[in-house]
Amino acid sequence: MRRLIVNADDFGRTAGVNSGILRAHEQGIVTSASLMVRQPAADEAAEYCRAASKLSLGLHVDLGEWRFEGGEWAPLYETSDDGVEAEVDDQLGEFRRLVGRDPTHLDSHQHVHLREPARSALRAISDRLGVPLRHFGPVRYCGDFYGQTEIGEPLPEAITEEGLTAILTRLQDGVTELCCHPGDPEDLVSSYRSERAVETAVLCCEGIRRAIERNSIELCSFGDV
Repeated sequence: MRRLIVNADDFGRTAGVNSGILRAHEQGIVTSASLMVRQPAADEAAEYCRAASKLSLGLHVDLGEWRFEGGEWAPLYETSDDGVEAEVDDQLGEFRRLVGRDPTHLDSHQHVHLREPARSALRAISDRLGVPLRHFGPVRYCGDFYGQTEIGEPLPEAITEEGLTAILTRLQDGVTELCCHPGDPEDLVSSYRSERAVETAVLCCEGIRRAIERNSIELCSFGDV
């Protein structure tokens, strides 16, 4: 059986990002989201999930953001390595305060938990809470639905209906997390901006629903697994 979690990153970043994620959940195929507790619209996002929402909610640990400029990655902001463990713990505490419960899963902004010291900090919390951590454990990760290359160059064909249909067609057995970044970008300052509106439209497309049915894929959330 092929089961698919469609997880929207950056929930809480702005009101526009929130509205796109919620539209992709209520009208599309998004089943799960990851909350950035330090961002301006985190309260609004958490309020929605406290109101008996079916949207599974995890913690999107935010330790920095980098942009590819002049042939290298330059930090827009970042947490010092010495303060990573305390910051991760603080963000988990803030998640609990906002949402009133533990996260259903863990991941991080720009995948900083793939390297130390964030990796050890998040793996420890994952083990303690008994929740999945992206890239570790039985849930397979798919990041192919993304409108830029690894160095930030445009890749518009990846976020078309045809592109997403191709991803669904080659999905493997077991549980897969498909990462996405829907949003209304008007109030967002980011190198990944206009692509969010495109993602939102595709995730809500009726043709994608038909592709899921045609390929016998079961939509689920981290709360289910």
